[in-house]
Amino acid sequence: MNQPRYYSPTGGLPAQTELTTDRAVFTEAYAVLPRGTMRDIVTSQLPFWENTRLWVIARPLSGFAETFSQYIVEVAPGGGSDQPETDPAAEAVLFVVEGNVLLTVAGEKHELGPGGYAFLPPAVDWTLRNTSEQVSRFHFIRKAYERVEGIDIPDAFVTNEVDVEGVEMPDTEGRWKTQRFVDPLDVRHDMHVNIVTFEPGGVIPFPETHVMEHGLYVLEGKAVYLLNKDWVEVQEGDFLWLRAFCPQACYAGGPTRFRYLLYKDVNRHPKLPRQPF
Repeated sequence: MNQPRYYSPTGGLPAQTELTTDRAVFTEAYAVLPRGTMRDIVTSQLPFWENTRLWVIARPLSGFAETFSQYIVEVAPGGGSDQPETDPAAEAVLFVVEGNVLLTVAGEKHELGPGGYAFLPPAVDWTLRNTSEQVSRFHFIRKAYERVEGIDIPDAFVTNEVDVEGVEMPDTEGRWKTQRFVDPLDVRHDMHVNIVTFEPGGVIPFPETHVMEHGLYVLEGKAVYLLNKDWVEVQEGDFLWLRAFCPQACYAGGPTRFRYLLYKDVNRHPKLPRQPF
């Protein structure tokens, strides 16, 4: 595969002379957070994280993301956390887009650079530090793990996307590939975080309409994306949220490939409402 590259925000503020109008959209079916919305003024802090700020780009909220939260985390040299997760029910995926971090999982140390990927099951002991001399940025995707009696909790693992082969979608001549970091048939996992790649001219040739909720962060390139009834231009650095059953398709117009980090919830019964007897 080509050498991966990843867009990550750097913050700042626009000049007073710039126009306010942008591509930000929030609807009951989808949302688009263009990269220009990720400014200094909208960063957040987390308990027990040092020299760290983050952009919260998805969170469980009525009319917005229901199953997950997603952050873009920026850690200065020497920063990080020895208590990074305060919810023992939360599982997570980390994906590094810039710089290097030292991740320790159950006492085992891992150096993660760009493309580094880690799955962290609930209640696992982990820490993260930026031991380099430059800022590091990574995606931090969290979900409350849905335990099922008789099904084991999946193990933690660490890899890099360059070591994960892309699987071609049928009849696309390689224009549409997905890098799957876990086996889709492994029902221990209740979420998948994959990387999807379209070569210029590649398309999703029908409006996908399905039960999975999506978070989609554009790592590279640009495309036109169908979101419900609207064709929307998106580019690297943009984040898209798609609710369950939101029709979706895309056309990668180039001139470079179009790649995104994709979250979806999988492999569990939908929760049913409980009625009092």
